[in-house]
Amino acid sequence: MTEAQKQSRESRQTRTQERIQGVGLGLRWEFIDELLEQKPRLSFVEISPENYMGRGGYFDEALDRAAAVWPIVTHGLTMSLGGVDPLREDYLRELAAFLERVKTPWHSDHLCFSTFGGVMLHDLLPIPFKASEVSRIADRIKHAQDVLQRPMAIENVSFYLHPGKREMTEAEFIARVCEEADCGLMLDVNNAWVNATNFGYDVDAWMRTVPLDRVVQMHVAGHDWYTEDEWEPAARPTSAEEREGKLIVDTHGAPCEDEVLALLERTLEKTGPVPVLLERDQSIPPLDELLSEVARIEAIWTRATSKAAARAPSPAEAR
Repeated sequence: MTEAQKQSRESRQTRTQERIQGVGLGLRWEFIDELLEQKPRLSFVEISPENYMGRGGYFDEALDRAAAVWPIVTHGLTMSLGGVDPLREDYLRELAAFLERVKTPWHSDHLCFSTFGGVMLHDLLPIPFKASEVSRIADRIKHAQDVLQRPMAIENVSFYLHPGKREMTEAEFIARVCEEADCGLMLDVNNAWVNATNFGYDVDAWMRTVPLDRVVQMHVAGHDWYTEDEWEPAARPTSAEEREGKLIVDTHGAPCEDEVLALLERTLEKTGPVPVLLERDQSIPPLDELLSEVARIEAIWTRATSKAAARAPSPAEAR
């Protein structure tokens, strides 16, 4: 990357951070009416455009009401950046118009594939960590950015099997794709923790490899434990012996674990004040419980970013 390109990216990131900081909540139909009635203090809300595009009526009205209260960030579900089917141009054009309507500063989607042969697979499936995939996927990201006229950010996904022989680690693959596509990273802290725990590697080493300078947003969420053989819910293990035969599943159906929030805090101390989103997609509790969890994450965000600011060089030192 040239020095001019690096300065341009840093400038874009700075402008983004100036607009949206703090902690937000994923907007869900289960509590949207109550949220719009209460109008609690949130730094932003995140939506998936696929839940709104082309629907009209109540959905458009609810979106307009939310946009009048909070900044909106968009997070896609169906682009299938790692897929082999051509990107759907009609979808990209419709999405571009939607992003302009809600004025999101960036759009994120998953580093995975979710379609094959024109069929939606309704899952976020992993792609091989191979050199040949880096340029192919980077080209797809660059094309999407060109059509959307917005910066793209890719999200690291949770996965439970790897397709084929690896040529590099997940973190190395993410770093290379981000560099070649010159895109942002939507860092899912819970996904990083889930994969590291299930596959038995050091999550902090993983964080040292991914490009934290490209992070534009983070996700945190809860997860659940299951038995590997019968796929039954399991109690959280408290020892290495209890851990045998169990794995974590990224359900977004529980409060954030302390270990995940500790990892979030360590990471925010390195990235500085990037926005953090709490995701909850199932077993959704009363809104007051979700807002209490947002407040807990907000306290972590404030503490960690204050430490980051205290360590940052002054303008004179930077020169």
